[in-house]
Amino acid sequence: MLGTLFRWHGLERGRSPTGRPCHRMLPKEGTILVFIHLIIFTMLNNSSLQKWDRLEKKSLDNQFINGIISGMNCSPFEAKAILDTVHKVYGDFFETSETLSPGKTKFIVISAEDSPAKNLKDAKKVNVVLTINDDGEDLEIKQKYGCSGLRQHRLQRICNEAFMQGGLLTVEDIANRIFCCGERTVVRDLQELKRQDLFVPLRSTIKDMGRTLSHRTLIVNKWVKGHEYSEIARETNHSVSAISNYVQKFKQAVALMKDGYDVHTIAFLVKISNRLAEEYIDIFAHSEIVPSRKEELDNLLKKRLSNQ
Repeated sequence: MLGTLFRWHGLERGRSPTGRPCHRMLPKEGTILVFIHLIIFTMLNNSSLQKWDRLEKKSLDNQFINGIISGMNCSPFEAKAILDTVHKVYGDFFETSETLSPGKTKFIVISAEDSPAKNLKDAKKVNVVLTINDDGEDLEIKQKYGCSGLRQHRLQRICNEAFMQGGLLTVEDIANRIFCCGERTVVRDLQELKRQDLFVPLRSTIKDMGRTLSHRTLIVNKWVKGHEYSEIARETNHSVSAISNYVQKFKQAVALMKDGYDVHTIAFLVKISNRLAEEYIDIFAHSEIVPSRKEELDNLLKKRLSNQ
């Protein structure tokens, strides 16, 4: 078998004059086969790399970078630095726009404030904005973990987004209205996420609605007291990205409150429920905030004022 493999690649096992095993080249036909195989391998590898490069070039960030390069005649490195600065300065306020960003869509889901025992047709419905595709992170996830990894990543993201906005998705919603796949596929993904100790809020798994809303308050309370994202994730069985989302929404709510907006307007702009907006404002007003977190909030407020 090994000899056949060597001969296929233009090599043949033999022995040197000293008796030690060695390989010697076969005629040029065998060598040509080697080059053909290398060329095919290189073409396939390059094709895969080109695919991810093509997909990345369709992102909104890439469109911005190209606009800066052509408009300001600067290098790609300088354009990327400008983009990073824009994200740092304005990132906290991107979600306040009424216009949906690329990859986002609106869905009507069951309110998290209703009891799971209530009939679906009688349950309160809420509008939520879900991120179906995010070029900034989804392409990398797909490249590393494949289709199932990307689907599980999106599943966790949309469930947390709906939850943050006062709604809860169901397995039926996800399978038939969003992912267009079988319900068993979604169930398997949920089981895999559970094995990873990742929290996925669904109507079928959330029983006490009042407590789940205060659970977000608990997470933000831990953050204002100085706990790090990774530590909070371990203590609450939430993903780091979900905790980051909670904190960003909290920061936005505080900034809008400082601008004089009422609770209903804050909830609308930040895309959270009225009750959660009230809880976030109460945290800022009455919780003991460590100096480092207070400085983060103050810096955000200063940036907002300087941009007005």
